[in-house]
Amino acid sequence: MGQAHVRIVVVGDALVAGVGDPKGLGWVGRVSGRTPREEGGMTMFPLGVPGETTAELLGRWREEADRRFGDRSDPCRLVIGLGHADARRGTTLARSRLHLADILDESSSLGLPVFVVGPPPTGDETLNTALAQLSDAFHDVCTRRRVPYVDTFIPLLRHEDWLTDLAAGDGVHPGQAGYGLIAWLVLHGGWHDWMGIPQR
Repeated sequence: MGQAHVRIVVVGDALVAGVGDPKGLGWVGRVSGRTPREEGGMTMFPLGVPGETTAELLGRWREEADRRFGDRSDPCRLVIGLGHADARRGTTLARSRLHLADILDESSSLGLPVFVVGPPPTGDETLNTALAQLSDAFHDVCTRRRVPYVDTFIPLLRHEDWLTDLAAGDGVHPGQAGYGLIAWLVLHGGWHDWMGIPQR
């Protein structure tokens, strides 16, 4: 009997959908394309909602995931791509932490492995100040629950290619190079260990 097909639901904002990428892959498509397929294979379902806060994500993730997981006869996993909306809308850090914690705790109760990708920097220095605190808060929530967290903020904050890519677009959504950088951080941030597959 062959290995079961793995289903991975990826929830988050427009960055999960790859907005701004002329190739239409985003970081999710690039990570999927560079993940070795073991026997049985794997499908990633990117479900991005532009401008989504953690409160809104908390309200929809379970229904979205259940519809893709079906009867869960296949192995199922959840990836959360966190964005900028909480910082833009002035959500308190306490609320942001609580919303993510609730998602992680519910996922744990369902036996659902979770991988979290933090928010990247923007071209707005004021917004970046809030995002730095938000990323730290998200990281702490994940660390306390032993959930893998990829910090994209610090590595990209002064990265020349990232800044050039942002400047060529809207200052928020990267292009091809920027999404490639996020994908690299994910692939080298514990992705293969989380998937239980060798890194080739």
